[in-house]
Amino acid sequence: MTSDARAREPTGEHGLTVGRTAALVGVSVKTLHHWDTVGLVRPSGRTWSGYRLYSAEDVARIHRVLIYRNLGFPLAEIGRVLDDPDADARGHLSRQRSLLLERIAGLRKMVGAVDRMMEALDTGIRLTPEEQVEIFGADWRPAWVEEAEERWGDSAQWTQYAERVAWMTADDWRKVAAAAEALNAVLAAAGRAGVAPGSDEANALAERHRASIATYFDCTHSMHVCLGRRYVGDPGFAAHYDALAPGLAAWLRDAIFANAEAHGVDPGSARWE
Repeated sequence: MTSDARAREPTGEHGLTVGRTAALVGVSVKTLHHWDTVGLVRPSGRTWSGYRLYSAEDVARIHRVLIYRNLGFPLAEIGRVLDDPDADARGHLSRQRSLLLERIAGLRKMVGAVDRMMEALDTGIRLTPEEQVEIFGADWRPAWVEEAEERWGDSAQWTQYAERVAWMTADDWRKVAAAAEALNAVLAAAGRAGVAPGSDEANALAERHRASIATYFDCTHSMHVCLGRRYVGDPGFAAHYDALAPGLAAWLRDAIFANAEAHGVDPGSARWE
């Protein structure tokens, strides 16, 4: 109801009209109408033309209703508490207090989760430099994480990475490192054995390699092709794979290309998505 409409309401001699009452207690006229309909707060009087009139006692009841409603009580239960002389109001409030404390604890956990997410977006991997070297090996350089963030920090993939690793503990990272080591051993064995790129075995290994990247971000076949190019073109990547087995960087690239082609992606035109 607008202020103009409230101004046109007659002012009762023995109470406040619904518009003025709604403005006083901070609820809508529609809410007061509903509470009247369900019997929760019925105005004590009416004007000669049928307007609702709320007494001081009615307004006090509205305030009690609002307190219970803000505590989470259903309207029907509020009515029972207010109208039943035998109702245990203190017991109701005590139970509601316990529920509120549980809700507060849950909200605090949610705030902590958001804080951790924000921290992850700022810092990425949540391991100390010493833990990184212990888990990833003596050749690992903790500075690589900062370099990666500088290079890809604005990308959607970095955001995914930061979100996913935010929850990972040192034990989680040890499992990831062990899985990566096992995969590298299988790739190296396949490269040394001359498994043909495009064969079922090589395609399965390429898919396993692509799935390992999903630890950090969603990797399409097109994106996998881009990574395959990098494994050969980037001296650091090439040295890493070729140290596992001579020529492994090129073999892995070719296996990735063939697998992508089998999934309908042209390696020649594949782009980062």
